[in-house]
Amino acid sequence: MAEFDVIIIGGGPGGYVSAIRCAQLGLKTAVVEGRDSLGGTCLNVGCIPSKALLNATHQLHEVHENFEKMGLMGAHPTVDWAKMLSYKQGVIEGNTKGIEFLFKKNKVTWLKGWGSIPAPGQVKVGEEVHSAKNIVIATGSEPATLPGIPVDEEVIVTSTGALTLGAIPKSMVVIGAGVIGLEMGSVYARLGAQVTVVEYLDTITPGMDAEVAKSFQKILQKQGIKFILGAAVQGAERTKSGAKLTYKLRKDESSHDLAADVILVATGRKPYTAGLGLEALGVEMLPRGQIKTDSHFATNIKGLYAIGDAIVGPMLAHKAEDEGMAVAEILAGKHGHVNYNVIPGVVYTTPEVASVGATEEQLKESGRAYKVGKFSFMGNGRAKAVFQADGFVKLLADKETDRILGCHIIGPAAGDLIHEVCVAMEFGASAQDLALTCHAHPTYSEAVREAALACGDGAIHA
Repeated sequence: MAEFDVIIIGGGPGGYVSAIRCAQLGLKTAVVEGRDSLGGTCLNVGCIPSKALLNATHQLHEVHENFEKMGLMGAHPTVDWAKMLSYKQGVIEGNTKGIEFLFKKNKVTWLKGWGSIPAPGQVKVGEEVHSAKNIVIATGSEPATLPGIPVDEEVIVTSTGALTLGAIPKSMVVIGAGVIGLEMGSVYARLGAQVTVVEYLDTITPGMDAEVAKSFQKILQKQGIKFILGAAVQGAERTKSGAKLTYKLRKDESSHDLAADVILVATGRKPYTAGLGLEALGVEMLPRGQIKTDSHFATNIKGLYAIGDAIVGPMLAHKAEDEGMAVAEILAGKHGHVNYNVIPGVVYTTPEVASVGATEEQLKESGRAYKVGKFSFMGNGRAKAVFQADGFVKLLADKETDRILGCHIIGPAAGDLIHEVCVAMEFGASAQDLALTCHAHPTYSEAVREAALACGDGAIHA
């Protein structure tokens, strides 16, 4: 029986980051992972491969839409789908092998196989049982499907199958107008597929600032993506020519069918904790399948912790990473902490959409007095030069103190721009602090400063 200070079950962003931090803090650490490669869903069948395809198809869009405007003439490229998938796979392998290197560098042991917890302080991998002073569950999540939707990962697919389709479909129906559905829908729309998104709610991207969501939908519609909102999916089936979706419009209960080559089920994710033996251990669970933990990520079983998608909170890789570092600090006798009010969210379409902190709707509901500073990318010289002037920056600040409460960006490099505001919020900065900070010209980031200026006497270039 091998003995460790910490055994982490799951080698995804939460698990591998936690393992490296544990090792850095002097703890003898092992990670249990059953995949052939480390990195979990994010690196293997999620964040990283989807961004590779988003990048490739964005370049294709630029060739078709903007090259001639810049005097770049010549024949447009054709798509070699097999080679594009090979590029995507190369990106995955480069990242996963990097984690293996980091494990060796930090002396983290990889216990290859699927793990279970037969008793407190014990982890079984295959036929071997290992002991640990502490165990951290970082098993992540899996796609959540709907009843009556028989997923085969060929014609009716989740995000996993959508990354490895045998051919580019001529038409695709996406169930769910959340982040995953819109990102993958964008990929295939750029590749020439007619994409239709079917969403139960009356708006896209639930939880997003309403003004941003409305603008986002309009931009995606201009890109050729169709939306059917307020639609309750009844079922789907594979047909000779592809697949058929049946739905009811909530406003009048009328039934409709929609045929497509491929149906993508993008209705969110659910915690993956099967096979761990949690029920037999007596681990307290929450109604939606998450593991119940306290403010230090501890379960009701002594020495057993959980992080990431397996517990409450947004299912984001960077949230899991932060929790992984925090629990490592706690296990090493330090004071690990996660500021859940400053966790950004990003949609990697073009334009990107990013947010942090409160939405305007949340501030209205809370009754807090606030002010809004907005600035359109139409007034940003860099954005106009690269044909990405759609969108805006929206900064929300306390009306009395000027403290930044939230920020919502739709526009170029929004996923990078948001972090300026994240740092500002972490330090309790005011909108004026941002407004008084010199920003290089010409950069997209000037739009953030202009929005901050708009919280005061007014933006300069508006």
